[in-house]
Amino acid sequence: MMNQKAQDLGLTSTHFVTPHGLDQDEHYTTAFELAKLANYALKNKTFAKIVNTSHYSVNINGHIKPLNNTNELLGSLDGVYGVKTGFTNGANRCLVTSCKRGNLDIICVVLGCDTKKDRTLDSINLINYTFNNFSMVNIKDIINKNFDDWKKEHLNSFNINKGVSSNLDLYFNESDIPYNSMLVNKSSLDKIFTSINYTSNFEAPLCENTVIGVMEVNLNDKNLFNLNILNSNTIERKSTLFYIEHFMKNYFSYFSTS
Repeated sequence: MMNQKAQDLGLTSTHFVTPHGLDQDEHYTTAFELAKLANYALKNKTFAKIVNTSHYSVNINGHIKPLNNTNELLGSLDGVYGVKTGFTNGANRCLVTSCKRGNLDIICVVLGCDTKKDRTLDSINLINYTFNNFSMVNIKDIINKNFDDWKKEHLNSFNINKGVSSNLDLYFNESDIPYNSMLVNKSSLDKIFTSINYTSNFEAPLCENTVIGVMEVNLNDKNLFNLNILNSNTIERKSTLFYIEHFMKNYFSYFSTS
């Protein structure tokens, strides 16, 4: 059952032999997959409450027994709300820590430390390094703002040859954005940009949802993903009647002002 659940969660480098976790040759996992497992477990409200509890007292046959959480960072390091310590002779001292500050929520995994002090200091250093050097950025908001600015500058640059209009209503599918937010090094916050390659001349009729260009989303000159830019309105081709009406309108207009 445990191995089936691991497969369901995509933990391809995890294998269970015993439910208690003591050392066995075929009982193994990785730091990354422990983080994935912890992230999944924290979605369970009961589990999340337990691992965020520093102290608890239970009544055993009329006797009060105090229980103390062995996670030394819980209640001592800003933002820590779990998860679990661990130790076996093969694994040494281990600690999986969940920590949230502002809109950045991380899971830190430290394995194979010789002492509790080592795992505590390593975890603190990794956690503080992450929060000091990285920020969560709402990439969706950046894309929308840049697209709106681009439209204000370029909407009048389109020409629909023989079309009744050259006014396009442009959009992109927000569902095509693979993620709304992303972790970015603070030194690169000003290096998130978009560029749009587009065609400005078309021949009518132009059907709705025609791709008129592609928006490239980049970070540090590295392409993250692309989005198709489309028009939401149909531009009909000018008919013979259109040209006749246009001629007659200009003809009578000319003589009425002569």
